[in-house]
Parts: sequence; C-alpha cells; structure tokens
Amino acid sequence: MTTLTTTITEVLRYRGKIGQWSWVLHRLAGLGTLLFLVIHVIDTSWVAFFPELYEEAIAIYQTPLFTIGEFALVACVVFHAFNGLRIAIFDYRPEWWRHQARAAQIVYLATFVVLVPVFALMAQHVVEFYTGRPLDLQLGLVFNRVVVPFGGHVVEFYTGRPLDLQLGLVFNRVVVPFGGGMILALLAGVLLSGLFGAVSGRAGLAGPLLTRRSRLEQVLWGFMRVSGMLILPLAFGHLAIMHVIQGVFSINQGGTGLAASFVAARWAYLGWRIYDAALLALALIHGFNGLRIVFNDYAHHPTVRRGLTWAAVVGCAALIIVGALALISGVPGM
Repeated sequence: MTTLTTTITEVLRYRGKIGQWSWVLHRLAGLGTLLFLVIHVIDTSWVAFFPELYEEAIAIYQTPLFTIGEFALVACVVFHAFNGLRIAIFDYRPEWWRHQARAAQIVYLATFVVLVPVFALMAQHVVEFYTGRPLDLQLGLVFNRVVVPFGGHVVEFYTGRPLDLQLGLVFNRVVVPFGGGMILALLAGVLLSGLFGAVSGRAGLAGPLLTRRSRLEQVLWGFMRVSGMLILPLAFGHLAIMHVIQGVFSINQGGTGLAASFVAARWAYLGWRIYDAALLALALIHGFNGLRIVFNDYAHHPTVRRGLTWAAVVGCAALIIVGALALISGVPGM
C-alpha cells in the first residue's frame, strides 16, 4: 500500500516526460478495460443462464451514465492497443529505443485520429436513441440494479420508501453466484499461498524452483506480446460491430425487442462462437496476467503476493469457464 501511495504521489509531483505518462495511461487503460471485461463476461453469460437479467443489463448499458462509460472504454482499448504495439516493437527491436519518444507521440496521434471518427459515429447512435426522449439519467435504475446488488447493502432510496423486495432475488441469483465467486477466488488464492509457503519455506524460492519461475516469467512475457498482437484485430472488430457500426442501443431493437435474440442470431453461426471464444480466452489471460504484474509491483510480502497471484489465476479460470459454458449452451429457447 505504501508503494502504491508513493507511485501516485510521485507521478503527480514529478512532471516527467512523455514516457512516464505513457506508462501511467497504459496501466490505467489496461485496468479499466479489464474491469469492463469482467463485467461483460458475467452479464453476457446471463443470456444463457438468466435471460431476464441479461435484458436488464442491456437496459442499464443504455442509460446516460453507462453511455459515457462506453466512450471511456473505447478510448482505453484504443490507446492500450496502440501503446502495447509500441512496447512490443521496442521489446523486439531494442536498437530502436532511441526513437521511443517519437513513437509515443505517434501513439497519441494515432489514438486521436482513430477516436475522432469513432466517437462521431457513436455519438450519432446516442443522438438517434435519445431524439424525442426526455433526458433521464435513470439514476434510480442504476442505483437499484447496480449499486445496491453489487454493493450488497440494503438501504432506503432517497424517496424514503423501502427498496423493492425483488432485490433479494437479484442478490441471490447474481451477487451470490458471481460476486461470491470472485470472493472465493481471493480466499482460494490466500489459502494456496499459505500452503505453498508452508510446504516450500524460504528455501523453496531458491534453486530449481527459482529457475522454473524465471522460465515461466519469460513465457508469460512472450505471451503478453503475442496475445496482444492477436487480440488487437479481434478487439477492434468487436468494438466496431458492437459500439460503432451497430451500437449498444440497437441490440434490443429487433423484431422481438429482446437483446437475447441478437445474441442468438450471432451465436447461430459457429464462426462467431469461435471468434468470441478466442477473444474471451486471449483477453482474459492477457488482462489477468497484467493484473498479476500490477500485484507484483505493489505487494511485497511473499504470502500476500502469492495470494493475489493465485486469486488472479482462479478468477481468470472461473470467468473463462463461465464464458465457455455460455457459448456452448447458447440462448435457451432460441
């Protein structure tokens, strides 16, 4: 925690050059994208397991607050992708490092050039959706369906009336199986870390084990570069279809008026399921390995660091399994 505080204060105090801000923005954009990815995998799985909750999730995504978040998400993905490409190129061509400042400038320029038309197209969908409709932030919907269920607190709304008792149903069917699963992942990580420390002791980090760990780090280093290259066209394609060409506002505007119908039509083709499966696995492993690197930067106690690492592994595996089961099961009744 002290290291994290020091990083934040020093970043704000030290007016570094473009390389420092690229590092900061790359990490923030990656963490922001991972947060959305976790939520997105969970809510998309509802289309197979809890279709009515999936319809509510899409309605929440269409609220003004989440619309703003959608623009932020696209910006995070675009910048993280371009800057990650810059990092990969310089990792494999270290002799080009003297050009890193110019390359960073190109990343910012490319991000700007891409985001301007993308935001214009996204804004067009927003305007079309809200034309003729009163501007309603729908804070009540967001509060009841997001803040309360995921926060797990039973409070009274500002009207003074008690909250809808159906929140208990949402809590039992959403928070317990999914939010509780993430808590279990953290507990499992701590338990595995403790067992590892008890069995190996301090000597367990020396000799062959240290060698294997170094080799694993090399493999993961290479995976981050290769997976980043593979994710780039997959992620850009997904963003183009779901956020630019069609837009989240059109998902439930089909003949049936159900968002599940859109997913069913998409998953009716094996190619789309393979596409989504590849993006699911690559993006989750890439993102959670990046989270592990962040943990290693700020968690210096061996037991805590191993616990967080195992929690990331368990959480990543759980989300991949949930997403894979949804892809295999498909949309019920469609």
